[in-house]
Amino acid sequence: MHSPFDIHALNIGARRPLRTLSLLCLSTALLSMPAAAQIAVTSGSGDPASLDLPAPDLSHEVQNYNKQIGWPADAEPTAPDGFTVTRFAEGLDGPRWLYQLPNGDVLVAEAATKPKEPKDEEERRKQELQKQSGTVKDSADRITLLRDGDGDGIPETRSVLLKDLNQPFGMAIIGERLFVANTDGVMSFPYTPGATEIAEPGQAILDLPAGGYNNHWTRNLLASEDGSTLFVSVGSASNVAEYGLDEEKRRANILAVDPDGGNERIYASGLRNPVGMDFLPGTSTLWTAVNERDMIGDSLVPDYITSVKENGFYGWPYSYYGRVPDPRIADKAEPGLIESSIVPDFAVGAHTASLGLAFYDGEAFPQKYRGGAFIGQRGSWNRSDFSGYRVAFVPFENGKPSGPIEDFLTGFMPDEAKGETFGRPVGVLAAQDGSLLVADDAGGIVWRVSPTAN
Repeated sequence: MHSPFDIHALNIGARRPLRTLSLLCLSTALLSMPAAAQIAVTSGSGDPASLDLPAPDLSHEVQNYNKQIGWPADAEPTAPDGFTVTRFAEGLDGPRWLYQLPNGDVLVAEAATKPKEPKDEEERRKQELQKQSGTVKDSADRITLLRDGDGDGIPETRSVLLKDLNQPFGMAIIGERLFVANTDGVMSFPYTPGATEIAEPGQAILDLPAGGYNNHWTRNLLASEDGSTLFVSVGSASNVAEYGLDEEKRRANILAVDPDGGNERIYASGLRNPVGMDFLPGTSTLWTAVNERDMIGDSLVPDYITSVKENGFYGWPYSYYGRVPDPRIADKAEPGLIESSIVPDFAVGAHTASLGLAFYDGEAFPQKYRGGAFIGQRGSWNRSDFSGYRVAFVPFENGKPSGPIEDFLTGFMPDEAKGETFGRPVGVLAAQDGSLLVADDAGGIVWRVSPTAN
C-alpha cells in the first residue's frame, strides 16, 4: 500500500499557477438572503486559476460559532422562484447523510460529533459552543428508512433499518449487501429489497482510524457502477498534522477496496477532509467536496470541489491549492512533493464546511441545473463573519464547472447579527423522482425541493 506522503506513488496531473496576492471577493456570486439575513459574501470561490489568495495570517485564532434555535413550525428554507420546499421527514436526530435504494426507499444516517471529557477550560468552553451550535451532541447511531410508496412527497413508512452503529455516515448497495461506513470501519449487511429492518448481524470488512479533528469522523462510501470497488473517504486526524504524521496514516485520503474489504489502496491523497463523493453524470469520473484547513485567516483556505485523479496528491498538509506552501509544516515535506500537488477544480469559499455533493442527473429541474453540482455548506467557525449555511449550486458544462457558485437553498441563518440558525444543511441527494433532498442535521429535518406544480 502506498503512503499518502510517498511521492513515488503519485500520478502528477496538470497544474495551473496561483497568484497569492490580495483576496478576490466575488460579491456577485451570491443572491440575496430572505428577510433580514445577509450571510457574508463567500470569498474565494470560482476557478482556482483566478484566485488571488492572501498571505497566511499565523495570528488568526477566530472562533465564531452559530447558535442553533430550531425551525419555527411554519418556516422552511428559501429556494429560487419556481421551486417548492416541503418537509420530507422531521423529528430526526442528527440526519447527516442520505442514500436512496434501488426501490426508491430513502435511508438517513443519524449521527453526530460525540461530546468528550475536556482536558482543560479552553476545551470545555469550545465544546459548550459546539453544543449550542448543534455540532456536538449524543449520537443516535442509527439508519432510518423512509418510504414514499405513492410518490406524493410524504413518506408513509418510517422505520429503523439499523441501530447500535458507531457514528454511521456513508451507505452503498452492491448486489444483496448494504455497506455502512461507521467512523471506525465499514460493515456489510445482508439486504432484501423492500425490507424495513435488518436484524442480522453485520460483517466488518474494513477497519478505519476512528474520529478526527472536529467533524472529521465522517466516513463516506461510493460504489463503482460495476460494483467491483468501494471508495471510502477518510478525513485527517488534525488541522495540519500537528499531532505528527504517524497519526495521519490512511487518513486525508480516498481509499479504494474490493467489496470484501480486500485489496485496499490509496486512490487519492492529500485531501484534508473529503466528504461528499459522486460520479459526474454519464462518466466514471469521481468528484469530491473537501474541507480545507483552519487558523491562517478568514479567507484561507477555500473549501473546494474537484475531480479526483487516481494516485493524485492534493497538497495536505504541506500546501494548498497546488503549490502554495503552508508555513506551519511545508518544511517537513519530502523534496518535490509540494511541486507535485494537484490544483483542485473549483473553489467554494473559505470556512463554509462544504460537505454534501450531488450531481443533478434528473429531468424535473430546469435545464440550467441538469448535470450541475449541489453542495451542502454546513457553515464553519474559523471566520470573523459567517459563511456557508446554505445549499449552493455550481453549473457544469462539458464535465467542468461553467459559471459562478450561486445560492440554491437559503434561510438557514435568519439573523446573522445574532448568529442564530434554524438548521444547517449537510447531505444532498438527487432523488429518483427528480426532487432534491437535503439533510438538515441541526434542524432534524430532511427537506424536499421540487419544481412548483403549474
